[in-house]
Amino acid sequence: MIDPRMLPDSWRRWPVTVRDLPLGLLLALTSMVPALRHHGTQLGDLPARPFDALTAVVVALECLPLAVRRRRPALCLALVSLGFAIDQLRAYHTVAGSALAIALLSAGAHVERRRRTTLVLASAAYVSLAVALDRLGSTEGVTGFATFYLLLALAWGIGARLRQSRIAEAERRRHIAVTARAAERTRIASELHDVVTHHVTAMVVQAEAARYLTAAPERLEVTLTAITDTGRRAITDLRHLLDLLNPDHSAEPRTPSVGELRALVEQTRQAGQPVEFTEEGTPAETTGGAELAAYRVVQEALTNALKYAHGSRTIVHVQHGEREITVEVGTDDAGSYAAAPGGSGRGLAGLRERVGLLGGEFSAGRRAGGGFVVRARIPIGIPS
Repeated sequence: MIDPRMLPDSWRRWPVTVRDLPLGLLLALTSMVPALRHHGTQLGDLPARPFDALTAVVVALECLPLAVRRRRPALCLALVSLGFAIDQLRAYHTVAGSALAIALLSAGAHVERRRRTTLVLASAAYVSLAVALDRLGSTEGVTGFATFYLLLALAWGIGARLRQSRIAEAERRRHIAVTARAAERTRIASELHDVVTHHVTAMVVQAEAARYLTAAPERLEVTLTAITDTGRRAITDLRHLLDLLNPDHSAEPRTPSVGELRALVEQTRQAGQPVEFTEEGTPAETTGGAELAAYRVVQEALTNALKYAHGSRTIVHVQHGEREITVEVGTDDAGSYAAAPGGSGRGLAGLRERVGLLGGEFSAGRRAGGGFVVRARIPIGIPS
């Protein structure tokens, strides 16, 4: 048994010509109902003629082209107009004459090229029809023909309006897609910067230290092991980030949380940075993007401490409140940013933007008593 809820979706999968055909068939069948004969459009008001064999041809010419009213709108309008002209000249006055308004609306909505030419030719054809009807004894008069023309122009205008709305909607969706792609690229670039910079900085610092430990095999082995572990973590994090670029990958990308800060601090200690870590409060069950943002703030601050103030005491303090997470990372020595290679300021700028999007506050700079401090206040509960 077919589920009725599935019919709309399955119907949309049919070719557009098949979906447009039923309206034409319905109009054609209605035109042949005896009680509705001579109750259609009566342009020219000529005496009605009994239906004959040609009537079926005229009705088919007016109705069946509606099947291509979206795929070939200009052709549809031409055929329907021809059928309508014969209908009025022969004075059948069938219900099928209503197809002209539908064809005009569809043409206004779907004709893409030579729209002005189509409009001029259709107007010229209408003038020719009006002249022919007048010569056959029509009592419509200029006013009647002009009024009917305005009604037909209204149908075209409605179609043109629908076309403009469709174009505007397509442009809006395109703009949203472009903006979304740009935002996603920016987010991935930020994540790559945070992950790669931290891990690579730790490996560089550890490798530099290893050069001076050749006389102490035990310490050298510990340092080399730390470098290996850091490299493996970097590879793992990069794989998770690259999953974001793979549309066929169904797994959710890994997002570090505040709960992993202890591991991050320990990794920084292994790189030779003395870090004191304190944490107050209990993390909320639902923090939105605050948890990841707090993690990235600590990660970037520790990376900068390794790069610019290696060996200086660094204090990390994280406080979990009911409505926000507060992070403060201070280093006793501010270091020399001019002497540190590769500093672009992109990490701190990215953090300021990330925290700002969550409605929080971010600051980073030298402090009066010496050293460098990074502070962030991040509201809880705003989705990332």
